[in-house]
Order: sequence, then structure tokens, then C-alpha cells
Amino acid sequence: MKMGRAIAILFVLVIFPAVYGQTAHTVGDSAGWDNSVNYVNWLRGKTFTVGDSLVFNYDPSHAVDEVGANDYTSCNTANAISSDSNSPTTISLDRAGTRYFLCPRSNHCSQGQKLTITVVAASTTPGGGSTPSPPSPGGEGTPPTPTTTTPSSPPPPSGNAASSVGGKMSSVVGLLLVVGAMLGVMS
Repeated sequence: MKMGRAIAILFVLVIFPAVYGQTAHTVGDSAGWDNSVNYVNWLRGKTFTVGDSLVFNYDPSHAVDEVGANDYTSCNTANAISSDSNSPTTISLDRAGTRYFLCPRSNHCSQGQKLTITVVAASTTPGGGSTPSPPSPGGEGTPPTPTTTTPSSPPPPSGNAASSVGGKMSSVVGLLLVVGAMLGVMS
């Protein structure tokens, strides 16, 4: 019967990431968050989906601020939405829309250490694919025009707790019920 439990656990380990897949995007890849990186090039081909995260790795000469569109354009950090100077900084991409990040140190922002991303809603289509994000001109002087992402299905009815977290919770609960039933039958 131990073999049955091992199979059930393996099933969970293989299926769970597919149900609740998220990507941690390391900003600038191995170069990190630095004013020597071309973030326009770094953004090419990347899609940012609700549930993903950004990881900023930097040395003590840098920091990361999230700002609004107008402050991004002018490299103004006086009205920062959030500020962090402890590397690594992880930012959860918890909503669809355009997000703006810059380094608040000396003239780093004006030297191109700034990043604009567009976060898209997770796809609800079979197969788990996500809607691609349009290219973001991260280091350019003007922010992109925010785009509106139309969901592929209507919003969940209010009062339905499983649907309110994007339907993923109901998938996870269903998976756990199946595994629980498998374990009960195999013991």
C-alpha cells in the first residue's frame, strides 16, 4: 500500500504546479537591477501574468521604487507607491495593469534604470496558456499607453469564495479531494 501513497504524492507534485503555475522573473537576469542593463531588451519576449513575481537583485548602490506613470516619466520618487533597499526585493504581480519601477539613487533612473511592465490576467482557457503581454518600452522616456485586458470569461458571481481567487482554489481543492480519496482507497 505504500507504493499507492507514493504514486498519489507524485501525482500531486506533478499536477499542482500545472494548476497553480507562477513565474518568478529575475529582473535583468544574471546582471540584476543595475544602471548598466538595457531593460527594453530584457523585456523582449517576456509575459507577465497575475500571480507571477519580479525579483530585483542589486548591490547597496541601488534600490527599487514603484511609482505612478507621471513619476516614472519624470524619474520622481517623492510619491513612491513602495520603496525597498534590501536586496533581493520580490514584488508580487497581484493585479492586471501597467506597473512602473525605477532606481531612486542619484541619476540612475535618467540613465535608464527604470522598468515598465504590463501584467495580464491569467488565462482561463483549457491548456493553461496565458495571454501574451504587449512589449513594454521599459527604459524609454515615456510610459506606454495602458492597455485594457478583457477577460475571456465573465467575472465570478459574488459570494463564491473559490471563484473569487481566480478559480485556481477550486482546482486545488478538487485535486486534494481526489488525492485524499486515492489515499483512502489505497490504505
